[in-house]
Amino acid sequence: MSAARPSPTPPASPVPGGASVPAGSPVPAGSVAPSGASAAAATAVFVRLKLSLLRNGLRQSSGRTAAFVTSVVFTLLLAAGQLIGLIALRGNDHATAVVVLLTALMALGWAALPLFFPSGDETLDPTRLVMLPLEPRRLVGSLLIASLVGIGPLFTLVLAVGSVIAVAHGAAAVAAGVIAAPLVLLVCVTFARAVAAGNIRLLTSRKGRDLAVLSGLFIALGTQFVNLGVQKLSSSEGLASLEPAAEVLRWVPPAAAVDAVRSAGAGAYGVALAQLALTAVAGALLLWWWQRSLTRLMTAPDGSTLQAASEPSGKAGRASAGLSALLPAGRVGTVAQRTLRYAWRDPKAKASWATSLGVGLLVPFVTAVQGNGSVYVACWAAGLLGMQMYNQFGQDTSAFWMVSLTISSTRDAYLELCGRALALAVVAVPYVTLTVLGTAAFLGQWDAFPEALGLALALLGALTATGAIGSALFPYSIPQDSGYKNVAPGQVSLAWTSILGGMVAGAALCLPLLGVTVWLHLADARNWLWVILPLGALYGWGLSLLGLRLAAPRTAARLPEILTAVSKG
Repeated sequence: MSAARPSPTPPASPVPGGASVPAGSPVPAGSVAPSGASAAAATAVFVRLKLSLLRNGLRQSSGRTAAFVTSVVFTLLLAAGQLIGLIALRGNDHATAVVVLLTALMALGWAALPLFFPSGDETLDPTRLVMLPLEPRRLVGSLLIASLVGIGPLFTLVLAVGSVIAVAHGAAAVAAGVIAAPLVLLVCVTFARAVAAGNIRLLTSRKGRDLAVLSGLFIALGTQFVNLGVQKLSSSEGLASLEPAAEVLRWVPPAAAVDAVRSAGAGAYGVALAQLALTAVAGALLLWWWQRSLTRLMTAPDGSTLQAASEPSGKAGRASAGLSALLPAGRVGTVAQRTLRYAWRDPKAKASWATSLGVGLLVPFVTAVQGNGSVYVACWAAGLLGMQMYNQFGQDTSAFWMVSLTISSTRDAYLELCGRALALAVVAVPYVTLTVLGTAAFLGQWDAFPEALGLALALLGALTATGAIGSALFPYSIPQDSGYKNVAPGQVSLAWTSILGGMVAGAALCLPLLGVTVWLHLADARNWLWVILPLGALYGWGLSLLGLRLAAPRTAARLPEILTAVSKG
């Protein structure tokens, strides 16, 4: 017999990054640490991947290409304008305050972007990389270099360079600026990546999509704050009004790096070194957070691979039982609980409630800051929340047919409407009370608090009444296939009739109480103005009951029409 031939060594199979392992060997995530050359190759691969994703995305449609080119041109023009403005700011006494605040806002924007637009950049999702046999430490470096490719980093670098030019005076300041500008860019990009990696499982879940739906609210709130800032700058103080905020932010990375340029130019070399070191340490901590998040994503199982534990379900059950204990027994309490759950779980309902709550608080604050504040402006909170009573059945969409099966009489319809009104009151009454109370405290108008709260509660009751009647007479469908449409095609007139007609009717119903308030002021009977609070509460309660009573028979009689209307679209 011939000697047995030794089995050949299986060929090595390549893995991303240039490393290789014997064929057939298991390759657990994070078990291969590429060499220096392999790390450089992996970085090149990720850069090419970023460019390929961009190129392939533009090939999908000509409209997407046109939108991308338009956004690039607009961004470049905006960056050029900002650069010219920052250069023109050079020599101004308040230039440092401007660039410090600008850098802080830019870093905040980088951190918030992945939270509200997680699908805007596919490379932000690190879960796509968990199967690669790469060490997270080396993976962070490659991803960081790839993240510098794009119009966003270029825009940030231009602003950072312009900020340095605006405050750099002397050779020491220029030397500090050479370090500060790229340091600002790296901290901003690392901040965005760390936030995305640390919250990616939330962002890709239903709750994360709900957060994206709410992005419009945060943009609206941010716009109002920007408006307040512009008005503040237009005042007699001008740029000097930015100094108090800049004094705090000059020690907050990455704004500290920009202020280090000013410190170096002023001869405070120790302060400049400390500010640069603080920014570098912040960047290192963000890199550590990013790496730790990647390690956890690569090694820890998520909810899709684990059996649901009994403890969370128990907590949910106890929470549900606690909510039920606060509501009345029977159909009214059940309907109220269902409505509150819809408001929390349905993205569109949640966006609508959050917008009403946010804007209701914002309007009194903005008017107070502008110098036109009044405690009566807090009635906006009651008005916006009262709008939630409109189109009650349309908010259920096609699922309303299940509710309609339980409505066979006027009493069933009345109890259904009472439950929905109770869900609104559970949130609206304490919210309106706290808003009016906070506005009165902020403005120091305690004497007007009782009458303002009474009018607000009356308005809430009036809108609850007209909303219930409008829901029965003018129902319309809310499309679920679009995050930007709230009315189905062909039903816009119904929506306008329901909302505008109800608002006018609700305001008209409040005229008697408003007339009593005005009469007490004109009669100089200010000691009796406190009566408006109990009168308003009782008046609003009575109006809501009357509206529910009137809406119930119409709901029961028009149930087929309502079901057809809310099921469209």
